[in-house]
Amino acid sequence: MKLPKKLSAILLPACILAISACNQTSTDKKNTTMTDSTSHALPDTAAYAKTINGKQTHLYILKNKHGMEAAITNYGGRVVSILVPDKEGKLTDVVLGFDSVRGFEKSTERYYGATIGRYGNRIAKGKFKIDGKEYQSSTNNAPNMLHGGKKGFQEMVWDAKLIDSATLELSYLSKDMEEGFPGNLKVKVTYSLTDDNSFKCDYEATTDKKTIVNLTNHAFFNLNGAGSGTVLNHTLQVDADTYVPVDSTLIPLGKIETVANTPFDFRKPVTIGSRINDDNIQLKNGKGYDHNFVLNKHTITTAVATVIGDKSGIKMEVFTEEPGLQFYSGNFMKGLNVMKAGKKDDYRTSFALETQHFPDSPNQPSFPSTILKPGDVYKTQSSYKFSVVK
Repeated sequence: MKLPKKLSAILLPACILAISACNQTSTDKKNTTMTDSTSHALPDTAAYAKTINGKQTHLYILKNKHGMEAAITNYGGRVVSILVPDKEGKLTDVVLGFDSVRGFEKSTERYYGATIGRYGNRIAKGKFKIDGKEYQSSTNNAPNMLHGGKKGFQEMVWDAKLIDSATLELSYLSKDMEEGFPGNLKVKVTYSLTDDNSFKCDYEATTDKKTIVNLTNHAFFNLNGAGSGTVLNHTLQVDADTYVPVDSTLIPLGKIETVANTPFDFRKPVTIGSRINDDNIQLKNGKGYDHNFVLNKHTITTAVATVIGDKSGIKMEVFTEEPGLQFYSGNFMKGLNVMKAGKKDDYRTSFALETQHFPDSPNQPSFPSTILKPGDVYKTQSSYKFSVVK
């Protein structure tokens, strides 16, 4: 039976809240049984109920048939937690986040777990041209624009729809000239847990005016468990023969270079920290790794990167349709924020692997284009698959 639109509008939020409440009951039970220091329970959903910018925020809980769980808030489209089993079968939260929405509001790091847009990564001096017309975005990472400007998508309250117990759809209208970007951009991001223990990200966008788009998610991972210490002993492999060197402000130099005989060669598994302090100008510019890797030819079924937690045995494989992967080794973490369970975000206690087009692409003609035209659909998917190595 099809319900009238007005009645649906009343019942849907109530259903979502009821589902969240049921999930919270199971979370509370978990809190009484999970005592190991590397294991975690999901945050209290009540701590995410708030009005921000006139819109209501919530925490949505997803679960697959194997017991993998994820918590996502519609404030910034943020991934708050992902719980996966370690080599001993203990559920471990591998994503940095906060116990409440207020934590994200007050954080000195704006991108924890966030859906990033309208343009992920940096644009030189916030300037770009489309058909000869110059546009100016805000320069929130002086002298450049980073991750959509001062009020990027991470600051917005998204409309949320719980599709089923394992799928959440988030939507947002980025209005014409928001943060200096042309066109009314309709964005839809679907986060889901699949039954092969993958966290799947589907991105879609349309515009009424030619614009630029580069969407991603900025989850900060620690596969030994959020707040468990350094990630420098994690093993990383990236299927990339080349990478994008940058200047001291992390803007591409306009060329692509080989990773061979450099600290950027992750074609075979090595620990993140094994060469991070080498005498290398690119490591100095990034204060560690903060670079885009040009992925070798791949499909959505080919893992482009693999990370293994040295203590937990948790393995994360990255799959994407995107041409690039930004690897960030937590170089700007300063321990200024109190995260879940009272843990601090200390130096290099997490890493990010952001699937994306290349930084500063609008100003780099040789890079893959990020232009979206009216009538076209921006559509891309990425996923993070979890398993264990014993």
